[in-house]
Amino acid sequence: MINYPDIDPVAISLGPFAIHWYGLMYVVGFVAAWWLGRRRAHRLGLTHDDIGDLLFYSAVGVVLGGRLGYALFYGSKQWLADPLWLVRIWEGGMSFHGGLVGVLVAALLFARKHRLDFLRLTDFIAPLVPIGLGAGRIGNFINHELPGRVSELPWAMPFPHMGPEPRHPTALYEFALEGMVLFAVLWWLSRSPRRTGLISGLFLLLYGVLRFAVEFVRLPDPHIGFIAFGWVTMGMLLTLPMIVAGVGLIGWSRRHAAVEAPLR
Repeated sequence: MINYPDIDPVAISLGPFAIHWYGLMYVVGFVAAWWLGRRRAHRLGLTHDDIGDLLFYSAVGVVLGGRLGYALFYGSKQWLADPLWLVRIWEGGMSFHGGLVGVLVAALLFARKHRLDFLRLTDFIAPLVPIGLGAGRIGNFINHELPGRVSELPWAMPFPHMGPEPRHPTALYEFALEGMVLFAVLWWLSRSPRRTGLISGLFLLLYGVLRFAVEFVRLPDPHIGFIAFGWVTMGMLLTLPMIVAGVGLIGWSRRHAAVEAPLR
């Protein structure tokens, strides 16, 4: 067992003005996506300014979709009891699945504006996303969010305000898997010739499988609990369509799509 690190969720405080680590992690994700996207912009015929526009579209999609998704899937009672809670995103409470829908809508709008193929654009975006996912999970960890189930593993740790029992640090698991591993795989594969839609399909499939696996050791939200059979969580339920869509898109790309040049 190791101790939970004592990190103040507020990174900088100046009187009534406070900057939270959770918000800074979003900045890290967006800056990383902007920098990586600029390196590959020429492959889609985009300029560096276009990447800035794409980032703006995506940021709006992430924030609006992520917050609304969390409110609908996890926090409907809290939203109804305190409507202003919806805009206090620095307190945590963002849904990846809602954010994904938001980014897909943003990508569709961007693709129409710039007359790009939608799947080619999502193949371009997919490898840029995992660093932001990983950074967001670090923000969750600093906020003492996403506690795991009780464990006797040597790296388990007691979560603040949850008693002395050591627990799986599931936010760190997700940082490693959904952030670092997913980025490494997608970035490496997108450097080789591949069919349109393959990278997008792999993103959906791999994220879905990794998230589904972590859900087995992550505590369900206490106000929701298990959805079915005493072990199915909301995260599992929302992730299953991603796995199915990923498999379907990979199959479609192998049969119908043209081979694309590598994204270097």
